[in-house]
Amino acid sequence: MPYLNKTAPSPEPLDCRVLSAALDLFVERGFHNVSVHDVQRASQVSIGSIYKHFGGKEGIAKALYYHLLNEFEEMMNQVVAEDLSSRERCNRIIALLFEYTESRPNIIEYMLHAKHREFLPDEPPICSSTPFKVMRHIVQQGMDAGEIRPGNPWVVASSVFGGAVRLIHLRLDGVMKQPLPECYDELIDCMWQGVGTGETVKRTGPQAVEVAG
Repeated sequence: MPYLNKTAPSPEPLDCRVLSAALDLFVERGFHNVSVHDVQRASQVSIGSIYKHFGGKEGIAKALYYHLLNEFEEMMNQVVAEDLSSRERCNRIIALLFEYTESRPNIIEYMLHAKHREFLPDEPPICSSTPFKVMRHIVQQGMDAGEIRPGNPWVVASSVFGGAVRLIHLRLDGVMKQPLPECYDELIDCMWQGVGTGETVKRTGPQAVEVAG
């Protein structure tokens, strides 16, 4: 099973093997270029078991999508639980996303770079999911507390996180050659010059991130 910050159990259960194999195949080839038989060969799980558990390729993609959404939600909840200001929480989320782009690129690719509506047309857009709602809520809390310049929550949240997401896309596309954590300080400075209130906030940067092997 693909995890952000946990180690997969050994041996992996059947559904874990299928989702792990599907993630790699979907990212490498694209959803439309992968068949259930491809997933079967990569996971070494019988076709019958795959159809029984997931109902087909679309079911695999949907199960993977919601599993990884849960991973992102857990990450957000951990950040919210820390004793941090709203601005520090924004910094922490960006630091984590940068680290996971380097250490878990397939997960980040599938969640932040794939065009889900093309193969999961009945699912809501990812920007409507709980993790992204938490990000916007953190920004709103920062505006309410005077830590972040007030404005339209969508515009301000896009200003806070949009640059980081764009850098992630560039890195995943191979355009950005520099590891993202090396760009963290410069991005944070640019970001808060745009939407900050001038107060000094400690950084919760890449050096604070621990990623399971």
